[in-house]
Amino acid sequence: MIELLFSALITILPDYLFRRYRQGKRIGIEINLFTVWYELRWGITACALIAITLIAVIFYNHPTATNVTSLFRTVTILSDRPGRVAEVYVKNNEQVSAGKPIFRLDTTRQEASAETAQRRIDEISALLLMADAEKLVAEASLSAARATVTQAQSELDRRLQIAERNSTVVSEQDLERLRTALLVSTSQYDAAVAVLQTVRTRSSTVLPAQRNSAIAILAEANNEIAKSTVFAGVDGTVKQFKLKAGDIVNPILRPAGILVPSASGRNRFQAGFGQMSAPVLKVGMLTEITCASEALTVFPMIITEVQDAIASGQIRPTDQLIDIRDRAQPGTILATLEPVFPGHLDGITPGSACLGVAYRDRSAQIEAGEITGFSAFVTRLVDGMGIANALVLRIQSLILPIKVLVFSQ
Repeated sequence: MIELLFSALITILPDYLFRRYRQGKRIGIEINLFTVWYELRWGITACALIAITLIAVIFYNHPTATNVTSLFRTVTILSDRPGRVAEVYVKNNEQVSAGKPIFRLDTTRQEASAETAQRRIDEISALLLMADAEKLVAEASLSAARATVTQAQSELDRRLQIAERNSTVVSEQDLERLRTALLVSTSQYDAAVAVLQTVRTRSSTVLPAQRNSAIAILAEANNEIAKSTVFAGVDGTVKQFKLKAGDIVNPILRPAGILVPSASGRNRFQAGFGQMSAPVLKVGMLTEITCASEALTVFPMIITEVQDAIASGQIRPTDQLIDIRDRAQPGTILATLEPVFPGHLDGITPGSACLGVAYRDRSAQIEAGEITGFSAFVTRLVDGMGIANALVLRIQSLILPIKVLVFSQ
């Protein structure tokens, strides 16, 4: 409308003044409802061409975004395992700090496992003490067997020496008996060595391994008990939280609620501009927004990031071929906006719907000499046309409360 009024001032109005006062044509006679097109055809045609050109130039160099919002993330309140709720520590819409417990699952089974593992550890510790005593017994038995073997060997050697001097004194039966006694003593000695080795292995390897396994089972049970309590990971507000003691919670089928972080979505907005604006949008570009949650106010912003990909073009491999015709929506260029003045947007609720305008400013290029002469003059003229969108944004800010509160009811 502003562009049309401006175009009419330099086309239709001079044409009308020329015909009215220069040619002497009068309103209602020569210039009437039926002859207005013929009489003012040059002015109307020029007005339409200039208005369309101005609109195209303004909206290309100073793009507008009707989809501006402050996106915020949410954290799903989940437990690591399914179970029945034993205690609930917070209420819905309650502010929580990071590390505060939210609810606890029943841990009767895990506590029983921990108790069993602890009893097993105590039992193995007692067996280790018994193994030390058994080792002493086995060492004593080995010493006795060694003494028996030594005694049998000495007796056999003495009899053999006597037999060599006088074969009639020692009979062959006595020698055979002594050899058998030595063999039995040696076998007992080998058995004592095996028993001692078994006791040592059991004491140094088997029982410690069993004890370590029991300790691992106890740690696992304690870990399950610790994970049964769900804590807040960040500062925020608990939403959609209706959990009661006795309810069943499942991390896949039934989450407990949602945690909205306090800092998420604050002082940071995302705007969707048309794809025609891609060559114009740059980091550091000045913008303005107005939001329904704080009407009658225009906030100066600055573009801090421009996404280099359009979301509508993304694909995910499936078992069907992609048909481009199914992607009718062209998508927008996503730009991230932050306030020029810190804390200026504290009163805007995250998720608010807003309108935005970006203003192209090439004064730095002109001052650097990159744009000179007539091009610099046209550039300043085009950049100055952003005032039209600025006026439109302020008019929309004034009309928005009336539109929402009156005409939308």
